[in-house]
Amino acid sequence: MLLPVYTRPALTIHRGEGCYLFDTNGRRYLDFISGVGVNALGHAHPRIVRAITNQAARVIHTSNLYHHDYQAPLARRLAAWSGLSHAFFSNSGAEAVETAIKAARAHGLRQHHGKVQLVALENSFHGRTCGALSVTGRPEYRRAFGPLLPEVRFIPANDIAALRAAVSEETAAILLEPIQGEGGVHVLEERFLREVRRLADAARALWIADETQCGLGRTGHYFAYQRFGGLIPDIVVTAKPLAAGLPIGATLFNETAATALPRGQHGSTFGGGPLVCRVALEVLDEVEQLLPHIRQTGAYLHRRLAELGTVRGEGMMAGIALEQPGEPIVARALEEGLMINCTHQTVLRFLPPYIATRAHVDEAMEVLERLLPVLAENGKSPYAIA
Repeated sequence: MLLPVYTRPALTIHRGEGCYLFDTNGRRYLDFISGVGVNALGHAHPRIVRAITNQAARVIHTSNLYHHDYQAPLARRLAAWSGLSHAFFSNSGAEAVETAIKAARAHGLRQHHGKVQLVALENSFHGRTCGALSVTGRPEYRRAFGPLLPEVRFIPANDIAALRAAVSEETAAILLEPIQGEGGVHVLEERFLREVRRLADAARALWIADETQCGLGRTGHYFAYQRFGGLIPDIVVTAKPLAAGLPIGATLFNETAATALPRGQHGSTFGGGPLVCRVALEVLDEVEQLLPHIRQTGAYLHRRLAELGTVRGEGMMAGIALEQPGEPIVARALEEGLMINCTHQTVLRFLPPYIATRAHVDEAMEVLERLLPVLAENGKSPYAIA
């Protein structure tokens, strides 16, 4: 028996092809959540299938006791994309966040004993491990597992006054998602991010950008912080789409942050194995080619969704805030052959594969336009003007 921690519909997925999934009865679904942003190249992508098949016949796992052909090239590629210099590979976004937290506190403690404070955002989500929960600004996720890490301060997103009040000489790092995903698809403003960079420098703290959901092409840029020129974090966390569905996380460091975790102070048995690293290199090649398409189709997605209400997000990451719980809409959409999800209880979230076209967007909109008016009561719109 599986641990009953998930709420799942009565649906069993059998196979996938492109932007579609098929259940065991052969019914087709348009996948506009893409494994919560993981299947960015869709399903059964020929290049990914070839790479997995070829590499599995060579070697799948070596451990980090030895070098292999793909880990260092992947690190160099991600360094070039991010503007940073070093990479550590793990198995998930939560583990990549744990790596960043360890590095931040080690870096702070080198300066003085009390420099361990972490500043994070309300409504943030950084993972389910105890360390990642400690910096997740959702009390409902944390309260059953306390006490968690001490010395974490939460502030509202885009609140510069609160940011200035929170950061001090005791601050080891400021950790945030440039676009909050689970928190309701909230975009951080340029002025706020620039103040994060300024205050981190002034306090000799590290800025950590968690790009697990919004990074690796999702916004039409390599990383979401690159929407604003000249802004580079000290540490970047990434994971979800990196290996097209195979488990991998990456924590990227600049030269200063990279010195915080010396030899023997961190590790991962499965992290960065030859199979996942080879596939990740193939994914990055594809994403690089798709960036113009992501920007164009993402803009079209936002224009079409704006016909229903105010849209948040950027590129292939979008959310619409409702005036009522969104799960009934998600369930009805699934009945109509469209896979989306609801986050933060009232936000419909859309994370289509990067290969989605305008025709796929139109197909999704046909379903949404049928459903949303049906759920309105007394002529009241079910979606909020956010």
